[in-house]
Amino acid sequence: MFKNKKLLLSRLFLISIFSLQIVDASAKLKIFISVDMEGIGGIGTGEMTRSTGKDYNTGRKLMTAEVNTVVSAILQNSNAEILVNDSHGDMQNLNHLELDPRVTYIQGNKKPFGMVQGLNNSFDAAIFLGYHSRAGTKKAFLAHTGSGIVKGLWLNNIEVGEGGLNAYYAGEMGVPVILASGDDTFTQQFKKLVDCELVTTKTSITAQVAHLIHPTIINKELSSATVRALKNIKRTKPIQLNNGVQIKQKFSSTTHAEILQAIPNMKWVDGYTIQYQANNMKEAYALIRLMYKYVKS
Repeated sequence: MFKNKKLLLSRLFLISIFSLQIVDASAKLKIFISVDMEGIGGIGTGEMTRSTGKDYNTGRKLMTAEVNTVVSAILQNSNAEILVNDSHGDMQNLNHLELDPRVTYIQGNKKPFGMVQGLNNSFDAAIFLGYHSRAGTKKAFLAHTGSGIVKGLWLNNIEVGEGGLNAYYAGEMGVPVILASGDDTFTQQFKKLVDCELVTTKTSITAQVAHLIHPTIINKELSSATVRALKNIKRTKPIQLNNGVQIKQKFSSTTHAEILQAIPNMKWVDGYTIQYQANNMKEAYALIRLMYKYVKS
């Protein structure tokens, strides 16, 4: 009797484990992809990132191909809903006709949350593609933070670029960044903040020149990194700030910093630098974007 009961319990345990595995395998993931352009593999000049520049259409194709590579790897290894947010310049760069039809996407740059528009706490993970390092980084290919008017950005005294800013926004939503790609100066900076899969797409030589790796190689690396990222999705943790968000932002113009004093509770640290205490990252992000993009001096 005891042996039969023990056998029955063992079988029930195995059935329950098998059932859980089926649920996990069929559970639908929600993945958010933010794609910038400067850090895309095969892009080696600023001209390739501007709509009026030489080989811009090649840049668009390279950008779209990297998104498709990651999307394909996700959908071959999971059941997922994917939202892609075009995050470069006027945010109208991805080639619609070549983009994987299984995704939905956001375009246009008149949006309060820019590179993270559409990201909320319903997502399981975020992926950042084609990113670059922060403003002021030495010998960093096309480095900037938001726009050329920004010379530095700190959150709770942590200096961040666009990648760090976006990762903290995602983190407040409880969403981990599981994969990020860009030039070597970006990946070196990003890994100090976020423990995730990283793909280095090129090596910066100067602010305007990069040592490139063929896009075919980069896409293979992205595909493999995506698979690894999905396997570790439950173990990858979001990064978060505590006790509100202190913004410190340095601009290239004293006039710009002075104009921003019209915002209630804005502090003027020095001629070029302002400081503001936000309640959370959602408030901080919208204000940071407002200050560099929509306030003109």
